[in-house]
Amino acid sequence: MEVQSAAKDKRSPHRSLTSIHKILENPKLAFAFALLLADALLVSGFLEGERDYRNLEGDTGPLVYPAGFLYIYSAIQFVTGGQVYPAQILFGILYILNLGIVLFIYLKTDVLPWWALSLLCLSKRVHSIFVLRLFNDCFAMTLLHAALCSFLYQKWHLGLVIFSGAVSVKMNVLLYAPPLLLLMLKAMDIVGVFSALAGAALVQILLGLPFLLAHPIAYLSRAFNLGRVFIHFWSVNFKFVPEPVFISKEFAVSLLVTHLILLAVFSHYRWCRHEGGLLSFLHSKLLSMKLSAAISSSFSFEQFHNRHSNFKLLNKEPIVTVMFVGNFIGIVCARSLHYQFYSWYFCSLPYLLWRTSFPTLLRYAIGLSTTLYFCSLMLFVAVEFCWNVFPSTNYSSALLLCAHLVILWGLWTAAPEYPYVNEKTSTKNKRK
Repeated sequence: MEVQSAAKDKRSPHRSLTSIHKILENPKLAFAFALLLADALLVSGFLEGERDYRNLEGDTGPLVYPAGFLYIYSAIQFVTGGQVYPAQILFGILYILNLGIVLFIYLKTDVLPWWALSLLCLSKRVHSIFVLRLFNDCFAMTLLHAALCSFLYQKWHLGLVIFSGAVSVKMNVLLYAPPLLLLMLKAMDIVGVFSALAGAALVQILLGLPFLLAHPIAYLSRAFNLGRVFIHFWSVNFKFVPEPVFISKEFAVSLLVTHLILLAVFSHYRWCRHEGGLLSFLHSKLLSMKLSAAISSSFSFEQFHNRHSNFKLLNKEPIVTVMFVGNFIGIVCARSLHYQFYSWYFCSLPYLLWRTSFPTLLRYAIGLSTTLYFCSLMLFVAVEFCWNVFPSTNYSSALLLCAHLVILWGLWTAAPEYPYVNEKTSTKNKRK
């Protein structure tokens, strides 16, 4: 026993040295740690027993967020005593945590060159949103990125629970729901999809239970109100649209229809291209479900699930691409983007820019062997500039829309990725 413990003691320093050596050998990993360290250096109704959402209001108006928001901010108020500065420290820690999760996603997908990771730390507006303004968007997006990490490791049920937690803080996370559902249909059989969705629904029920038992209609109508109209003055996008048009129902419906069409087109021609298109993919899932129902009559449910489960491993890059692009389509079609909404997609912006066809087009046009990222960097600067114009103007909002459309076109013209892990590379990807 003493010999074994001594051997273990000898291995421990060797393992530590090996881990350090791996970090030093990988410039991206070392650079990510350096960025994280550098950025770390820079940077009451519910409590009184009220359960009717109609009576819960703050300085900025009535409460319009699900119950998760209440629990988080009640805990912050309890810890900080309602003082702003201690809360800013907590949000500073949250910012570093979110940045660490995002850097982890970027390292796992290996899409950007190492130096481009620094773009994730260069937004003045995002620093303000997290550390100074204390918006609930910060918690929602941190949970969303944590859920995305689970999806990268095919932990769909766990990821859906975390995803549902993010929705309980702010409903903008639902922009990720359509691409996520498509990924789940690719990765799991129908039984797995429904069980994962049931887990997500259970989270919402448990979090909202005190309000659902007391005043269910008030809770559902306030917390999940999809018909709110935002103030035209504070909109960063579509500021150039006249206010009567901006607040009109026709404008909202047209943007919603555009959103749905873009999702359908990207799903059919890009995300499901290797399955023969969206309709062919959904038809194959329907046939699989009918076959499952037929076979299940001859086997027990457990035997059937074990023998005929249609589980497929997805590559990490297509998972992130589909999620980020699906959310970005929602951003492009959003009627109003307030300043804090920049956090909804800023962390995905470098990834999206490097997934466009622009670097490849520049490479062939100029005839250089090294890909030039000038166009991507200029788009990044243009988007960041628009979000730092305060208040927004007709020109800045028009420029932002143009930049969004150019990025969307670049994503459309980029070559679609093969979604599934090959048998030869599945073991290798699991080690990553």
